[in-house]
Amino acid sequence: MRELNSIELFAGAGGLAIGLHGAGFSPKVIVEFNEDACQTIRSNKIFNYGAGLYEGDVTKFDYLSVNETIDLVSGGPPCQPFSLGGKAKGYNDSRDMFPEAVRAIREKKPRAFVFENVKGLLRKSFFEYFEYIVLQLQYPSIFKNPKENWQDHRARLERYHTQNKHTELEYNVVYRLVNAADYGVPQKRERVFIVGFRSDINAKWTFPEPTHSEDALLWDKWITKQYWARHKINYPLISEKERSLIQKLYNKYGMFEPRHKPWVTVRDALADLPDPKSPKAKLYNHHEFKDGAKIYPGHTGSYIDEPSKALKAGGHGVPGGENMIRFEDGSVRYFTVRESARIQTFPDTFVFRGAWGEVMRQLGNAVPSDLSKVVGQSIFHALKSK
Repeated sequence: MRELNSIELFAGAGGLAIGLHGAGFSPKVIVEFNEDACQTIRSNKIFNYGAGLYEGDVTKFDYLSVNETIDLVSGGPPCQPFSLGGKAKGYNDSRDMFPEAVRAIREKKPRAFVFENVKGLLRKSFFEYFEYIVLQLQYPSIFKNPKENWQDHRARLERYHTQNKHTELEYNVVYRLVNAADYGVPQKRERVFIVGFRSDINAKWTFPEPTHSEDALLWDKWITKQYWARHKINYPLISEKERSLIQKLYNKYGMFEPRHKPWVTVRDALADLPDPKSPKAKLYNHHEFKDGAKIYPGHTGSYIDEPSKALKAGGHGVPGGENMIRFEDGSVRYFTVRESARIQTFPDTFVFRGAWGEVMRQLGNAVPSDLSKVVGQSIFHALKSK
């Protein structure tokens, strides 16, 4: 089946682009500003070693220089303006790049787009601005005048939205808050996906249904006990908390197990990787042990028998808690780069460039590639059917 053309904005290390490529999209242009992330892209065959890479300021990129018809524009506009872990300046933050995402759509008129961002976009304090973002994506040709503030522009968009006749470029837009763990990613990572189809496409698209669940993992652990058998681990003693969970599962499902697959845990994801302190660790790239991990309030690590916490980039280096593995005996250590890449579902052959903290920043900002593939496949099939 023929690949469809795409433009990838704010690519970072390329997690979203990897998944979309696996779904059938071929990036004609990849736009990224960070030098180390660009070196990462140039180091990997999946991106044709940087062919089509534009390293620089996205505000300076000329979309009309792309001669091919573009089927999809995708990307993760910098999330720091809306992140729960950042300063959360929102529309007052110069790093808000959603206007550039809108410009790409206005100038290339793709058949569809997909953007990913942090859960913080849906916070009460930002939600009016988020609705404004959605309106801009719906009507990208009605652009903001230089002297117009965003509230006045939003009002103008609302007036156009509620009138009978629409003559400008228009997209049908939906958004969904999703947990990556519900799609087989070994990470409890909640993100907002915004998907739009050009109004002439008649896509009749909906977000893919979850394939995995926490209930199924609990069933796997405490009802069938297959989880422990699969990993050749002695069945642990049942605490009062687990007894309560077992009773709730029976009350909910009776003897019929959940229809989803179990959430994928850290242990599941890393089972075949050697201890990073062992000589065998050298057989895997980026699997070096890093010392210094400690537990203190708020920094307890990711429990090995659950999906990990959401990996974070951190404004001042790796924060520690989210990027540590916590073993059943209570001990902790940092995830290696390779383990973090597994948590983000990057291929084992993928090469990262930059110092350890910089690579962890790339990983913390990435979209899990398996999740982007699921979303990308659904968009690809909607476009191919039309």
